[in-house]
Amino acid sequence: MSTDTSSSRPSDPRIEPVTEVGEELAEVLAGALTIDGRPLNIFGVLGHHPKLLKRFNLLGGFLLNKGLIPEREREIVILRIGWNARAEYEFGQHTVIGRRCGLDDAEIDALTRPVGDHEWSDDDAALIAMADDLAADDCVTDATWSALSVRWSEAELVELLVVAGFYRLVSGFLNSTGVQLDEGVPGFPAR
Repeated sequence: MSTDTSSSRPSDPRIEPVTEVGEELAEVLAGALTIDGRPLNIFGVLGHHPKLLKRFNLLGGFLLNKGLIPEREREIVILRIGWNARAEYEFGQHTVIGRRCGLDDAEIDALTRPVGDHEWSDDDAALIAMADDLAADDCVTDATWSALSVRWSEAELVELLVVAGFYRLVSGFLNSTGVQLDEGVPGFPAR
């Protein structure tokens, strides 16, 4: 897997967020996150397909608000997935969310580095390894699975895989459509 994919990312939007909101889209966007009354750019781009956006928000909302996985651990997975996919929009949005969920800036920065560069707990290191395994081969290795199984139930393991898969899908969507960072949202940590 190539680690330098930044050159293949569009620098400009390939699909602009919708500007005219019809009745169906207004209903879907009513519950979406906004900045100054405007939907986040991801929702504006997905808004070109209101029926899909509605279902996207159902799954995404469930994973963010009603899942079994504690929010801090969920954000470790999402941030590492976003980093591995070089999805700056995803990483930036979840930097903001991760901070609210208890991750500090040193941990968020460490999610952009090899696992050995930070003193992670065994449980956190297993989550990072899961994200890395999926990015490398779309399958969690036996060693990682064994480490995850120490803490997580089968239902939680299912959810962890769905969280990782959902945010890999989101990252690919964001990268391919060129969704731009929302105002005030950070990108990748500065080096």
